Amino acid sequence: MTAIAPTIQAFFTDYLVAQRRLSPNTVRAYRDTWKLLLQHISDDTGTPVCRITIEQVDHDHVAGFLAWLETSRGNSVTTRNARLAAIHAWAAYTARMLPEHVADLARVAAIPVKKHSRPDLTWLTDTETRALLDAIATHTWTGRRDRALLTLAAHTGMRLSELAGLTITDLQLATPAHVACRGKGRKRRVTPITTALAALLAAYLQERSTRPGQALFPGPTGQAMSSDAIAHRLAVHLVTATTRCPTLAGKHVTMHTLRHTAAMRFLHAGIDTSVIALWLGHEQIATTGIYLHADLAIKQQALDRTRPPDLPAGRYQPDDALLTWLTNL
Repeated sequence: MTAIAPTIQAFFTDYLVAQRRLSPNTVRAYRDTWKLLLQHISDDTGTPVCRITIEQVDHDHVAGFLAWLETSRGNSVTTRNARLAAIHAWAAYTARMLPEHVADLARVAAIPVKKHSRPDLTWLTDTETRALLDAIATHTWTGRRDRALLTLAAHTGMRLSELAGLTITDLQLATPAHVACRGKGRKRRVTPITTALAALLAAYLQERSTRPGQALFPGPTGQAMSSDAIAHRLAVHLVTATTRCPTLAGKHVTMHTLRHTAAMRFLHAGIDTSVIALWLGHEQIATTGIYLHADLAIKQQALDRTRPPDLPAGRYQPDDALLTWLTNL
């Protein structure tokens, strides 16, 4: 029996960090996967985590863990597949380091990713975005911080991890005002901000300077807010906003929804998708195409441009039901 602890430690320190030089966000995601998996195996077998062996991380336990993620933990198929990718990476690494376990690890590596349909894209209209931001009470420091944070998210389309990682020095309010961040793959991206947003952030920074730490959006101790904390603050403000704007009740709104909202606003303004891809930090322009597919208004505009000249523009509207009935008498 071979203890798994040394291979896990070497996988993270020697392989992920030293050899692959993966981003901190990716390393944290892999770490969270293994914390969940090891605890799941421990609960299932009664083995303390520090004594779990490589033999116990077998096909059946991994498959059971993946099923548990979806059924008991309520994770999506996308999350399930991301967790599996972290396990596959470890299995491939360990098979090279400990070839005597190749057969067992090959069964783990053979567990397939699960196919799934792409969920419908959700974004907020201008009215819904305004209702959300106006719902944030600004009579407290926390409220003013949240207002600055969510306004920046809705206007720039920055990812949640990018917002959480911002420091005071990343925000530059001198002309041209902009915010810099580290996106996926450690790529540095600079995003310009509007005059109105710059004024809001300038007032926020003046108050922020009296508090400890360097995080642009700090928690109570001055440290950067976690992704979960930011998501929680959004959920709190959504409750208030929904009472003022009922259409929000029918939407599943997350921080990524604000990213989609910014992208759709750019698209409606007629900005080319290649520019939007640069703005959002998409590595491939094809990724930005999801917004074209989601927006029915843009498709309607294309249809109107290609209609025969003798047909009126717009969507088909059936005749009034009663008039149709009378006509057919």
